[in-house]
Amino acid sequence: MTTPAGKENLAFAGELPLHDMKSSHYVVDDTQVTLQEADSDQALNHRSRTPAHAQDDGQGDFQEPKPKEFNLKDHNAFIRALATAQNGVSKGYSDYKSTIWPIIGAILLALYLIYFGFAMDYEFGSEASWRLLVCTVLGVVLLALYLLGDHLQPLTSCIGNLLSNPHYNRIRTYIRWALYLVSTIVTVALIIWLVALDNPENLLSLAGLAAFILLCFVTSYSPAQVDWHPVFWGFSLQFYFAAFILKTDVGFETFKWLGDRVTEFLAYSDAGAAFVFGDYAKITPLDGTKPIEFTGAFSLHFFAFQLMPVVTFFSTVISVLYYLGVMQAIIKVIGRFLSFCLGTTPAESLNAAGNIFIAMTESPLMIRPFIPTMTRSELHAVMTGGFATIAGSVLGAYIGFGVPADHLLSASVMSAPAALAISKLSYPEIDEPITTSEDYKKMEKTKEGNVIEAACNGAIVSAKIIASIIVNVVAFLSLLKFVNATLIWLGERVGKKNFTFQYICSYVLYPVALFMGTKTDDCRRVAELVGVKTFTNEFIAYEQLAKLLDNRKTFDLYVEQHPGNWTQSGDDIFLAATNQTLAKGILSRRSEIIATYALCGFSNFGSMGILLGALSSLAPRRRSTMAKIILRAMIAGNVACFFTACIAGEYFKGIL
Repeated sequence: MTTPAGKENLAFAGELPLHDMKSSHYVVDDTQVTLQEADSDQALNHRSRTPAHAQDDGQGDFQEPKPKEFNLKDHNAFIRALATAQNGVSKGYSDYKSTIWPIIGAILLALYLIYFGFAMDYEFGSEASWRLLVCTVLGVVLLALYLLGDHLQPLTSCIGNLLSNPHYNRIRTYIRWALYLVSTIVTVALIIWLVALDNPENLLSLAGLAAFILLCFVTSYSPAQVDWHPVFWGFSLQFYFAAFILKTDVGFETFKWLGDRVTEFLAYSDAGAAFVFGDYAKITPLDGTKPIEFTGAFSLHFFAFQLMPVVTFFSTVISVLYYLGVMQAIIKVIGRFLSFCLGTTPAESLNAAGNIFIAMTESPLMIRPFIPTMTRSELHAVMTGGFATIAGSVLGAYIGFGVPADHLLSASVMSAPAALAISKLSYPEIDEPITTSEDYKKMEKTKEGNVIEAACNGAIVSAKIIASIIVNVVAFLSLLKFVNATLIWLGERVGKKNFTFQYICSYVLYPVALFMGTKTDDCRRVAELVGVKTFTNEFIAYEQLAKLLDNRKTFDLYVEQHPGNWTQSGDDIFLAATNQTLAKGILSRRSEIIATYALCGFSNFGSMGILLGALSSLAPRRRSTMAKIILRAMIAGNVACFFTACIAGEYFKGIL
């Protein structure tokens, strides 16, 4: 029997996997061998695409070289038998793949649980054993929720259909208002118990919350169409998260422990940095145990030898976790939780959950299928969520500035529901969403072929992030220097010295700092930081906050050794014994916490162009709609950060 020209060659030249071919029969030396007939046109068309790892040199579409022809019957019986065995294995795997992998997963899970049991029996009670226990319990819970989510969907759909029945409208209304009442009573009781009785001055932050809500409502796109359900529960969730994190020993120690673990994890980037940069990478540890002063050679050292390795390492890890499906599982669980509590659609809920971990330009990739048909309110919520949070890939950079990791983590968690609440208040749903609960299954999956490619792509993507950080810092610091020089020159013409951009922000944004509960003596300096963050970027703002945090460390150490031997002139503090001046002085610890939370977001004018470009590439026809609402979304993202800062200031206690 004559074989179709070149068909078997595609298989045995190693260019196509056997499971990509159609079954056919050949007779070679009177022996029937079942082979796979390649659909050569489809296969070659698939191979001729230009994925990220196989780009050509710009001279046209890349074409794979044609396989060398050979005839199978020219080979001995061993080769033919091997081909038959390969084909059988490939066909068996293709037919039973959906069964094989669950069995492998179950075996691996059983082996891990056996190991876990031996580990707990060997050394229970140490920090390492508690770490293993916490990670195991958390992993099992997330795995169970992820695996059972689809099986529980019919039950939840049945309950939802039952409650949506018009005959149950009155019961549903009673239940909703009963929950509103219970939540309000609990919230008021917690405020009285945790705030009013211990730190009554912190109630100023509560007034700030009311002021921001009123401001957002008055300036809402359509105040008459505001649905207060997501607004109420968004703020309630944020309030309860904050109460757990900031006012309970368990919550505080949990997030402090998580912050320490993140710092410890990111410090592993020192290994790669030391190999590439040698001793230059060992000047300053990531945990911030040495003072950070961003001047001259140290700025170069920090960005080149500390920032780059951390961002690269974290981006690589996130990419691998996405390939393995870990991040999708976590985000799906959190997204369903937010959607259930706030009544938001799957797309905006998944995006808000993703923003806790990844950047504003990466999170929308998970909901790519939804973006072209999203309502304006949903698009606004996606943008607001991106502006109100930070990316995990730059978390290490902020930690390197000296910002506490636990507060950065808690700010990201608290800002997710706040972003949805503020967004629905600023731009309520005026269209009819078309997404359903089934759309949770449509999360965009990664395109990588294996873990190695995922890690490689994550590292490559980090180069863009690093370049974006560096060029933005260079550009905006230079622009800020130019603007300040111009303003100083103009001020000197009328006898006003030090008339800078920061000086203007310190007065214009003074009410914002005051509403957040900042101590009046610190309001102008916090307002400066907020202005720098909004009109330049959060990196520069955190860099300036880092100087104030470092001033606090220096001042506390000095006072222990030389009590009372210092003077203050304006904001500056002069340390006589060491002949040292702490420029801008120090902030109160409460103001430091408020500033940390207020700056924890990408909400600035520079990020508007970045996010608009990213979203427009996913839905080009919606560009004009996005351009109309992005400024409002950026302001809403800032307000969400301010709201988180208000709650942090409200719950402030001395140990923070």
